[in-house]
Amino acid sequence: MTGFTLHDLERRIAERAAASAEISYTRKLLDRGAAHCARKLGEEAIEVVLAGAGETRERVIAEAADLMYHLLVLLKARDVRLAEVEAELESRTAQSGLAEKASRKDV
Repeated sequence: MTGFTLHDLERRIAERAAASAEISYTRKLLDRGAAHCARKLGEEAIEVVLAGAGETRERVIAEAADLMYHLLVLLKARDVRLAEVEAELESRTAQSGLAEKASRKDV
């Protein structure tokens, strides 16, 4: 098991965001804006779905890693910290998933 966390990845994305687009894929994504980052996240999500439906375990892992990276890039583009998402997840543990989902106004 590795000691690398999503917070480590978030820090790495912040570092790469400070680099030039000539050497940083992260900077290149961010320069294209949040909408582009969101579309890229959507593409990666589809790749995870396809891998999960019938590809190898290793492919699922690789695609999930891509998805998590692109999610954190989108969060960076929208100035949302991983800790804020974690706080939202924590707040949802006070009730069952079914009750929480039913309580959402946008569902």
